[in-house]
Amino acid sequence: MGISDTTELAILDLVFRAVTWTNYAVNATASPETTITFALHTADPGDAGTMATSESTYGSYARQTVARPAGFNAASAGAITLAANLDFPSSGGAGTTITHFSSGHSGAAASAQPILWSGDVSPTIPIGAAGVIPRLTAATQFTLT
Repeated sequence: MGISDTTELAILDLVFRAVTWTNYAVNATASPETTITFALHTADPGDAGTMATSESTYGSYARQTVARPAGFNAASAGAITLAANLDFPSSGGAGTTITHFSSGHSGAAASAQPILWSGDVSPTIPIGAAGVIPRLTAATQFTLT
């Protein structure tokens, strides 16, 4: 069973851009999410994982937030993208290899928050020395299929 293109776009716009899905859902009005948090991972956190599962620990690493709705482009062609590159803190030294990313609730900075979306980082980002800046580009896509 699939999801129609119209439904995919409506769900993506609701979650990432706070756009009302007419007759189905509206963004919370009392205390809506104003940001979405992103984490980097050294392995796939999987469907049952959290943002803390296999989360990167390179020196100076910290999760990053993106403003909702301004930080995301309008959904189209079954996907939504970041409106700009998302840079993580520069590495403080050699570490691991970044293979995946996740997005989730803007709660505690390093807690086991549920994942909204996750995906591969391609090409992977090896943290081989100090000064490496991991980046999710504006081409990073979130899809529903």
